[in-house]
Amino acid sequence: MTKATINKAQEQHWSTLEERGSIFGMRILFAVYRLVGRRILWLVLLPVVHYLYLVNKVARHASLQFLAKALSEESGQLKRVGFWHGLKLHCSFADSVFDKLDAWLGRISENDIDYIDRNGIKELVEQKQGGIFIGSHLGNLEVCRALSTMKDDVVINVLVFTENAVKFNKLLEKVNNNATVNLIQVGDIGPGLAVALKEKVEQGEAIVIVGDRTSVSIGGRVIYAPFLGKKAPFAQGPFILAALLECPIYWIFCFKSKGRFKLIFEHVTDRLALPRKQRAEVLQEIVEKYAQRLSHYAVKYPYQWFNFYDFWQTDEQVSRIESNGENK
Repeated sequence: MTKATINKAQEQHWSTLEERGSIFGMRILFAVYRLVGRRILWLVLLPVVHYLYLVNKVARHASLQFLAKALSEESGQLKRVGFWHGLKLHCSFADSVFDKLDAWLGRISENDIDYIDRNGIKELVEQKQGGIFIGSHLGNLEVCRALSTMKDDVVINVLVFTENAVKFNKLLEKVNNNATVNLIQVGDIGPGLAVALKEKVEQGEAIVIVGDRTSVSIGGRVIYAPFLGKKAPFAQGPFILAALLECPIYWIFCFKSKGRFKLIFEHVTDRLALPRKQRAEVLQEIVEKYAQRLSHYAVKYPYQWFNFYDFWQTDEQVSRIESNGENK
């Protein structure tokens, strides 16, 4: 296996792609944004978005791959996508960055949000019962995080998987240091982390984690589930953690539509049990449920999908290539 092949495969992993972002560049962007506003900055950034879309072949190919599947599912027939479809998705991603900042600046209020299935969450808050909320990179969870989800003084613990994500989110928090959000960087979900998080849940705090990213440090620990007509790898970690915490589990999504935000809570179960003999079957079932809901909303909001890599890439293949690369 050649070194070029190894490097190419390693570049496909989402964590490698995300770490290329520039925090210094984001600082400049936010400073300019506060000075000139959204519309003027958009005019400046539009050619930049075009350029990045053109030069980043991995992201461009992944965008078109996803849109072809999502739009075909929506129409019920094979959909051909081209340059402008992918560019629209990239522009949507750039616009979501402004929404993040608006949320942290207090420019998005509860009046701008439509809550779906909120009553169950209210009961958790009233009972001071913690829970785990499994989200994704479909839509914009930053909006509900900046609002502390429901303005009920709930402490939110967000698990992030890269150093860049920590830096980016801390940059956002400097804009609004009143938000009760704790960032916890994790490389892998182990027993020590589970114990610490269980204590937080028992104190009535919320745990937020995404379920659509495979492990940063350990390959192969995935479960394959149908997603838009083809099996994709999903990490086991978030779902095993949900079982270890022995608390209510919710799917959480936040989408933008016609200038408003739709915050969706979907109750999954009050507790997920993983009996030793049925562990694999139960995990497979819960992951498939998650993948099904992710597919459902991906079809409804295809231009709010912000995973710019081959989502269907075989996780074991990447792990094997990376391992071979380390041994050379």
